[in-house]
Amino acid sequence: MVPSWLWLLYLSVAQVLPEAQPAELYVEVPENYGGNFPLYLIKLPLPPEETEGKMVLSGNPDMTAEGPFAVDAGSGFLLVTRVLDREEQAEYRLQVTLETEDGHVLWGPQPVLVHVKDENDQASGHQATATVDVSVVENTWVPLDPVHLAENLKVPYPHHIAQVHWSGGDVHYHLESQPPGPFDVDAEGTLYVTKELDRESQAEYLLQVQAQNTRGEDYTEPLELRVVVMDENDNAPVCPLHGSPISIPELSPPGTKVTRLLAEDLDAPGSPNSYIVYRLLSSEPEEGAEGRAFKLDSTSGSVTVGDAPLQAGQSILLQVMAADLGGAEGGLSSTCEVTVTITDINDHAPEFTNSQIEPISLPEDAEPGTLVATLTATDADLEPAFRLMDFAIEVEDVEGTFGLDWEPDSSHVQLRLLKNLSYEAASSHKLVVVVRSVAELVGPGPGPGATATVTVLVERVVPPPKLDQESYEASVPVSTPAGSLLLTIRPSDRMSSPLRFSLVNDSEGWLCIKEVSGEVHTARPLQGAQPGDMYTVLVEAQYEDEPTLSASATLVIHFLKAPSSRAPTLNHVPTRHLCTPRQDHGVVISGPSEDPDMAGGHGPYSFALGPNPTVQRDWHLQALNGSHAYLTLALHWVEPREHVVPIVVSHNARMWQLLIRVIVCRCNVEGQCMRKVGRMKGMPTKLSAVGILVGTLMAIGIFLILIFTHLSLARKKDLDQPVDSVPLKAVV
Repeated sequence: MVPSWLWLLYLSVAQVLPEAQPAELYVEVPENYGGNFPLYLIKLPLPPEETEGKMVLSGNPDMTAEGPFAVDAGSGFLLVTRVLDREEQAEYRLQVTLETEDGHVLWGPQPVLVHVKDENDQASGHQATATVDVSVVENTWVPLDPVHLAENLKVPYPHHIAQVHWSGGDVHYHLESQPPGPFDVDAEGTLYVTKELDRESQAEYLLQVQAQNTRGEDYTEPLELRVVVMDENDNAPVCPLHGSPISIPELSPPGTKVTRLLAEDLDAPGSPNSYIVYRLLSSEPEEGAEGRAFKLDSTSGSVTVGDAPLQAGQSILLQVMAADLGGAEGGLSSTCEVTVTITDINDHAPEFTNSQIEPISLPEDAEPGTLVATLTATDADLEPAFRLMDFAIEVEDVEGTFGLDWEPDSSHVQLRLLKNLSYEAASSHKLVVVVRSVAELVGPGPGPGATATVTVLVERVVPPPKLDQESYEASVPVSTPAGSLLLTIRPSDRMSSPLRFSLVNDSEGWLCIKEVSGEVHTARPLQGAQPGDMYTVLVEAQYEDEPTLSASATLVIHFLKAPSSRAPTLNHVPTRHLCTPRQDHGVVISGPSEDPDMAGGHGPYSFALGPNPTVQRDWHLQALNGSHAYLTLALHWVEPREHVVPIVVSHNARMWQLLIRVIVCRCNVEGQCMRKVGRMKGMPTKLSAVGILVGTLMAIGIFLILIFTHLSLARKKDLDQPVDSVPLKAVV
């Protein structure tokens, strides 16, 4: 009979020990393991908070310091470093503690039981079970170690897992499972598992075996047997889902985090079967490239940017293998894929394809809006928003003579003329056009290619000379003598450069022209000319200083019949003056003073202006009667000077030309002509008059100064006399 106090002590110790000491961890290692080492066994239940300290592993007294076990401080896994032999040692009892440098225990000790499994215990690659004999000592059950069963064990069922025996007499056994499980016990005390176990469904069972007599009464407390379902590495790591590509900027520095792969393993947490390591399966770097584009942390699965340069627009497929069992042989693995897209940044400044443009010549009279040059710029960025450019003129265009025209999304810019050019103001223009990126630039600033120099040379334009008429006509009798003045060719702009005149295709040599004045004369008698014929020559005018610039006009000579010996005597018309602006008076032109034909009744004379268009434009001729005509100004304003107006007088078949000299001048209100007169003799000039006025003013000033000086001296003398010398006034 056991004393009651001993039972109380046993129960109290049983309640205290689980709290004072962590539960023992159990792990099995196959002997003569042929995989890679180190082999990760089980993850230790380290405290969740980060604690500075070192892991200390201790074991059996006969285990040397260079024993086959170690602890990975980074992951917290217990690992074996070499092959184990069951014949040499079947079990290892280990303890793991976390200690400070001075030996203070921060966590632990954590007991670990490592069981070396016999090679013959392997059945179809699954862990086998052990048979445990249980006996009764003094009517009590001997406590049993937990039974470890492999999940999905491929053996015939029911499968024997333990044997219990109660030696106290007739007995039959009753089994209860918490939670209910596929277990049973027979009359001989043999415990069975009736089907495969699945750790995902239930990882641990508590079996209670009760020994009862024939009356159903319990002999003692039930025997408790813990059955632990061992994890089988039957779940491959599951890759995380990445729906869309991961984007990183082009110039990301090495070490920049790209993503983190967190594969999931449904095997037992903390077991080697769920310990995942990662390995990058991407190909080696391209030939000539330095380093790798990406780096992978094998433990955390973190992907970072490597030291190889990245190019915008690249789409890189990263293949990462996630393997359980810490990557050891026999583990399962999955290949995870992540697409990384290298996004563009605005790190390229736009540049002109040609930064030095050859000089461009523009005539001085080029119209505003004329296209000067088209410049093209390029931008190496890929993003359309980073390729938008802005152009400007920075140098030598203060007056805004030139401007730029471009479309917002175009890489071409047109340089156009905005204002009229002047050779005298500037014979050349040097323009510096700069191109900038509209978006903010990242990285180095613009280089020398961001500017283009355009030199515009202004060509001086001298307009060709222009004559006052497009064509000229003159009527002359065939009997006109040599040296007779026919007409004068003049430029339309009297202030233009001097002209030099010449005649072209004067085949008969009848005419000549004065080179400077433009007067056309008969060079010789008009022999061979017939009345009614026309003779056409070409008059050419050239600038004296620019012989290449010229103008021409036709000159048509109409030949008239020579007057007969009985030609009438035309009355002499004295020189008269007419006022400009035009007033209501003119010049009376009379016919011949004596004409036998008129007396004979052969009809009157007719008067007409000469064929010169200028004469016909400036003058008006009106017949008064058969012998007189009235000449007036046709325009409101005619240039004030002496004019020679040719009048053609005709009678029957005979024609004469009468040259009327008229002075056109400005007039006063009385209609008298005002002419310029010279300076009267003896009259002072403006300069002399100013000198006389200034001299007179100076003389007056000197005279006034002398008077005031005299008065001042006299007053001072009176003040200097003594008082007694002043005569007293008599008082009456």
